[in-house]
Formats: sequence, structure tokens, C-alpha cells
Amino acid sequence: MGLDRRAFLGSSAVTGAAVAWTGAAAGPAAAAPAAPGSRPGRTYAFTVMGTTDLHGNVFNWDYFTDREFDDKAHNDVGLAKISTLVEQVRAEKGRRNTLLIDAGDTIQGTQLSYYYAKVDPITARRGPVHPMAQAMNAIGYDAAALGNHEFNYGIPVLRKFQEQCDFPLLGANAVDARSLRPAFPPYSMHRLRTPHGRDVKVAVLGLTNPGIAIWDKAHVQGKMAFPGLEEQAAKYVPRLRSMGADVVIVSAHSGSSGTSSYGDQLPYVENAAGLVAEQVPGIDAILVGHAHTEIPEYRVRNKATGKDVVLSEPLKWGQRLTLFDFELSWERGRWSVASVSAKVLNSNTVPEDPKIVRLLSDEHRKVVEYVNQVIGTSTQAMSSAEGPVKDVPIIDLINHVQAETVKGALAGTEWAALPVLSQASCFSRTAVIPQGKVTLRDAAGLYPFENTLEARVLTGAQVKEYLEYSARYFVRTAPDAVVDPAKLTNAEGIPDYNYDAVYGLVYDVDIAQPVGSRITGLSFAGRPVDPQERFVLAVNNYRASGGGAFPHVAGAKQVWADSDEIRNTIISWVKAKGTVDPAGFASVGWRLTRAGVPVF
Repeated sequence: MGLDRRAFLGSSAVTGAAVAWTGAAAGPAAAAPAAPGSRPGRTYAFTVMGTTDLHGNVFNWDYFTDREFDDKAHNDVGLAKISTLVEQVRAEKGRRNTLLIDAGDTIQGTQLSYYYAKVDPITARRGPVHPMAQAMNAIGYDAAALGNHEFNYGIPVLRKFQEQCDFPLLGANAVDARSLRPAFPPYSMHRLRTPHGRDVKVAVLGLTNPGIAIWDKAHVQGKMAFPGLEEQAAKYVPRLRSMGADVVIVSAHSGSSGTSSYGDQLPYVENAAGLVAEQVPGIDAILVGHAHTEIPEYRVRNKATGKDVVLSEPLKWGQRLTLFDFELSWERGRWSVASVSAKVLNSNTVPEDPKIVRLLSDEHRKVVEYVNQVIGTSTQAMSSAEGPVKDVPIIDLINHVQAETVKGALAGTEWAALPVLSQASCFSRTAVIPQGKVTLRDAAGLYPFENTLEARVLTGAQVKEYLEYSARYFVRTAPDAVVDPAKLTNAEGIPDYNYDAVYGLVYDVDIAQPVGSRITGLSFAGRPVDPQERFVLAVNNYRASGGGAFPHVAGAKQVWADSDEIRNTIISWVKAKGTVDPAGFASVGWRLTRAGVPVF
């Protein structure tokens, strides 16, 4: 995964220059109705469409369940649906009066995207074109920001994807670690032709997430650095205005909440889009990404100008399409923004675009065949449905495979005598291992992320603090209160993937107690855990790198690390065993209690 620095910097400079004027419209556009107070015929309207967090979704298909995607809200997913919405908007507004951008996390998340990164990789000699590049090129994207998950497969895969895209991948705060020069084009400039006055110049500034430095440290350390969004926006927005930009839009792979999930390990804010709007003058709108939330329109007042900046975040995976509608007026020889509004369109209201379906039907078929290959059998069915509130066998399977893998890797080393624990989360509440035949997609469905496995050394005291932090996930519930399992979890918005169960220990989580005082009866091998005792924790690289801001683990000594995904480790384990039997690994290591009484 090395990077030729000379080629890297050279290609960056060339690319940055090449995209200075992309997406130029070549023809007159219709005038918008006159804005109040302006002279008739001297206004112009255009629309910027936006997607984010597509995560490898082309079709309305769930490769883990091998059927059409559906959820409780009956959302649909995929670029094939987005394409239909985009064409409808272009037909209504006029194609030359529209732009289409994305806010990142494009090439990771489905078995389709995994297949073309790992199984039939786009980096191979005469390798295929990535399905996301094919689809986005066919739809006609004008620009896209980099997401943190773009780096999951390493820089060579990302560079190949960049090469295959007909639009620029933007990242003003992705810089070369040594020279601090841009590693990707920071911005793109687009001309929209109007019936009067000069062309409208629309600048798109791309910002990515500084957490990449932690989450994908193995791929980027020493190669790239990721400064804060606010400081890079403050650097580039005035430059874009001096270049004649009439409108400045930021495409930011960063949520709007102002929070971070990696604690104080970086001096930058993870979810900084709202801070950028508030602190950096000269921005008209921000397409928000990363947080996987739906924000049709959110206005933030800029402290310097007193003007509102309009933010919008469309729901992940192609479930929504944001529309920023701009009204401009011609005043004193230049265009100025009279108004901006935003809304989202729901992709479940339209059919898939037949053009995209035809384009990628062969790729889809190959991946369906790949995920449906049988890799073993199971003696009984296992489900993750109760995983967030109970110690269930299917999560024990993840932990058992991780612990066994680490024990094997440490055999014969100075660490071999230390007991091995393992952490895992309930990544999906719909994961199932059926009784009988087990397919690759069944096993892969346990672990939908491309995390790799590490081994870190912690003391008993540190493990207890780790567990106390994890137990924040549960809503405090009095001993005499009625228990509704659906309302016990996700306290303060903590996602399922940030609740870790630790395998190899026995303990209770007393949800009647305040945060920080919930872990009771913590024992190992039938005796209380000694605070000074040392353990090896099998832990995924996201958590080991600081993801979720769990205490101690990021600073703990690393004694082993794997380059292969945990998902593949599970698949290989099932293939090697042939039969999955919960009797060999499942046990009740933890339970929820109130005042010593089990909740379930």
C-alpha cells in the first residue's frame, strides 16, 4: 500500500489545475421570475442536487439478505433510484440550470463495493471500472467530496477510483504529510450560462473528515494529513471569492453537531459543518455528510456577516436527494445570492433508472453469485435481534473467532501466557445464521464493516473502565420501572456499534445505577478480576484507533495486528470448521440487572 511521493504530488498538482473549471454549461438558461425589488429579467435561478454516504449502493438491494432493500419506513436505496430523481429535476429545471454533487463515503459499505476492491479489484492489471464510478459517471456528477471510508481499502484503490471518475474528488483538508500541499483538488469551479449578464460562477469546496488520521492510520500515516475543516475553509473561501465565484457551496463529509467520536486524540472536530457555517464568512450553502441523519434544511447564522448559511443532509445510501434552490439577482455588474432554500426528495417515490440497471446488471449478478456460495453448516439458527440487550450466541461467534485468532497469533511469543479477551458490537440487529447451510453472505452479515483485528494489552482496572464507558449505552432504569426492551438502549444517541460486549469475562450491567457505576461482579475464570492483572484484548482497528473514544485502548501496547478484514477471518473460520456449533463457544458472560436482579 505504498505511495510514490513524486507521482503522488505530481498527479495532485495536475489534477488540481485540470478541474479548475469543470461542469461548465454550454448554452443559455431560462430566466427566473424577478425577485422582489429587482428589475424584471435580471434574475437567475439554479438548483444544486446533492447525495452523501452512498456506501456502495447502486441498486435497491440488500446483499446480506439477498432481497430487495426494505426498512420500517419503507425507504429505498441506491444510485439507480437517485438517477431517476436527478433526471426529473433536470427535466423540470433545465439541465443547464443544475449541478449534482456528493459529500463522500462512496466506495465502501456493500458487498458490491467490497467485491470490486478485494475480490475482483479495480487496481488489478486490466481490472474493471468500479461500479460506483460507472454509475456516477453515467448520471453525470459534477463533483464529490472525499469521505473517510474512501480510505478503507488503501490509497491505491482510492487513486484508481479517482482516475476512473469523470468528475473531481475534492478534499481541501487532505494534504501531503510532508509538503502539506493538497493531495486532492481542494475545489472545483463551474459556469452556469444565463440569458443576461455574465455567467454565474459556482465554486464547490470539498472538505473531508479529520478522523481519517485515526480510523485509517495504517493507510495514511506518514503519507497524508487532515487539518481541521474550519481552518481550511477559512483559507479557501476567500480565494474562491477572489477568483470570481458568485456562489460558494461546501460539500463536507462532516456532520453538523460539533461533536467528535475520538475524544481528544486530534485537535480537530469530527462533525464540524455547523462550525464552518458559523465561523467562515462567504459560504452560501453546505451539503452535509457523515452523520447518516436527515436534515432537509438547517440554517446557521454566520458570526461575521450575520447572514444565514443553508445546510442540508440527505439520508444515507441514496435514500434521499437534497435540492438547494438558489435565486440570484444582477446588481452593480455582478451576480449576488438573493435567496437559498433546501429540501430533500425521497427515492422510494420513483422506480430505478433502467439505464443504470442495464449498465451494471452483470456486476450485480456476479456479486449475488459470490455472496450466495455455501461455506459451511450450522447446527442451529442464531439471530442478533436481541444482541443489544442480551449476550447472544451470534455475537459470541464473532468474539470467539477473534479470541481464537489472537491466541493463535501470539502462540510462542512473550504474550502467549496472558489471557485473551475480545470485544464485539451488535453491528446489525437483523443478522442471522440459519440452521443448515451457511452462505458467505450469512457470515459476512455479522460484520458489515471493513475493520481489521488487533491485540492490545490492558490491565484489569482498565478493562473495568472500558466496560463502564461501554455501559453508557443503556438508559438508566429504576428497579421498579416497567422494562421496555426497545427503550433500554442508545442512551444519548449512542449507536449500537459503540456498545461493546467483552468476551472471556463474567459481569453484570446494573442499569439502575448512574453511568460509571454499573459494572458489578466482574470476574475471570471464576475469580474477581485483579486490577493489576494484564489481559490481551482482541479489538477491531476502529476501536483501537480511538473510534468511539473508549478509554485506554488507543494508548495500550499493540502486540499484534492483522491486515485482513475481521469479516474474512470469520468466513475463513467457518470454512475451516465446516460446522458451526454454538455449544463450542456460546455462553452468558454478561447480563443486565437492576439492584442485582436480572432484567431478563
